[in-house]
Amino acid sequence: MSEVASLRPLAAVLVSALAIGLILASHRRPNLREFWTLVVALAKVAIVGSMVPGVLDGTVYVTELGAFVDAVDFTLRVDPLGLLFGLLASGLWVVTSLYSIGYMRGLDEDNQTRYFASFAASLSATMGVAFAGNLVTLFVFYELLTVATYPLVAHDESPTARAAGRKYLAYTFLGGVAVLAGTVLVFWLAGTTAFTPGGIETLAAADPTYARLAFALLAAGFGVKAALLPMHSWLPDAMVAPTPVSGLLHAVAVVKSGVFGIARVALEIFGPDAMGDLGVALPLAAVATVTLLAASVLALRKDNLKRRLAYSTISQLSYIVLGLGLVGLATNPRTAIVGGLLHIPAHAFMKLTLFFCAGAIHAETHTDDISEMAGIGRRMPLTMTAFAIASAGMAGIPLLAGFVSKWYLLIGSVEAGYAVFAVALLVSGMLNIAYFWPVVYQAFFERPGSHDEKPLVAGPYGGHFGRASNGTVSPDGGDNVETGAVDADRDDSEAPTGDVDRSDDGHHGGPPTEGWERRNWRGGESTWFMLGPILAAAAGALLLGIVPGSVLFLDIVETVAAAVVEGMP
Repeated sequence: MSEVASLRPLAAVLVSALAIGLILASHRRPNLREFWTLVVALAKVAIVGSMVPGVLDGTVYVTELGAFVDAVDFTLRVDPLGLLFGLLASGLWVVTSLYSIGYMRGLDEDNQTRYFASFAASLSATMGVAFAGNLVTLFVFYELLTVATYPLVAHDESPTARAAGRKYLAYTFLGGVAVLAGTVLVFWLAGTTAFTPGGIETLAAADPTYARLAFALLAAGFGVKAALLPMHSWLPDAMVAPTPVSGLLHAVAVVKSGVFGIARVALEIFGPDAMGDLGVALPLAAVATVTLLAASVLALRKDNLKRRLAYSTISQLSYIVLGLGLVGLATNPRTAIVGGLLHIPAHAFMKLTLFFCAGAIHAETHTDDISEMAGIGRRMPLTMTAFAIASAGMAGIPLLAGFVSKWYLLIGSVEAGYAVFAVALLVSGMLNIAYFWPVVYQAFFERPGSHDEKPLVAGPYGGHFGRASNGTVSPDGGDNVETGAVDADRDDSEAPTGDVDRSDDGHHGGPPTEGWERRNWRGGESTWFMLGPILAAAAGALLLGIVPGSVLFLDIVETVAAAVVEGMP
């Protein structure tokens, strides 16, 4: 690879930061404010997209911004791995910006200017994470992302939202401390924190005890945002945020910054050989496997749709981490790398579709609980069809994005000699069917008043009814498994803050007394500001599954894998 000095990495970071002032200055003119949002989103994806041909041809674009301290530079660097994350986040920001307009206006949400400004700030921090040239620069933007996204998590300003925001800060800042400590150890051991495909050579020869400690700190620190057990509980609580936030930031930017950080550590700080020699690859893969199975089981008992999707996210993120753990166990880690990294865009398209669908259902019908959605396919046929497509992809059904990445992971598990991980992936796929199929089935094939209870799991570990510590019965079974607290499947903070005129249904959650009104397939169920992004995200999941070779992400991932394998000693 050849490095080229360029301002484009810096421009990709700063363009949305500069837009913050424009958005704030336009607070009295909503149309202008949202015009700036869309223009900046398009500009960002254009800047990132302009670097794709060069990166695929072996060019690395670098912006040097001086030094933090001696031997630690503040560097932005667009290499294949950074391009994968940057292109995904910037591209999906465009569709999320369109969706946000329909969602925020449809619910007449308060503080919309702050919302769009915080979104712009978050995307600047995300680009910094993607294009950081070393661990120190990555740490700086990783922490800035936490600060920028806090106003979005606590957007509703309800007690529930504020509590979720405080929990989010506590978890992620604690993770940031671990990342900083691990970064200091890496610098002390290797004399550098620069990303090197295949790993830093001097780190492989360092004291193994301290090297293991550095890996553990970095994996745990990034694992907080990757929602690895037992550091996962902030993510379901953060679902009180507006649905576009849950979609992009908690299915793409925030949680993906965690798995992206682990990818940098596994592939370009330690490298496959050092991970295997130090014995840290197997524990990482084991933690990921426990997380993906446990979160899938927990998802079965969630009646609130967004919270079920949150636990699904926890599970699916661990597919990526499992792939990164396998690279230290296989003789040739190429297949595992492709599987793990390809699941980043695959999961993003599918999960964004699912969250967008959940938001459209909420905005149009005020319905959040799965048990109230029987027959809703009549009212929202396009939305629920897109939901069905994305659900099938999450379960790994062929011809959808999830199948391709999981196929590589299955093969990578067998190649590494750990068929047990392949079995865990298959079991998780069946659990995905178990918690997604009831939603799809009852939407199209059941009617209000004559449908099964959802979720289907009964008893103290799940079900629609649960018992609190004081002996009283909670209608939703509670959600705080760790503390036994009751509540939390019903997302009251997600309800609109003002009076919203819904003359077409005249109710607040669940089907009207006369049943769901049948809508046509031509978009009568919602505005195209919301339907367009839903269909676009679903189309991305289809393309990545049907013709993965013609989609840029597979080319980028294979370039990353080739560079890592080539850089191995």
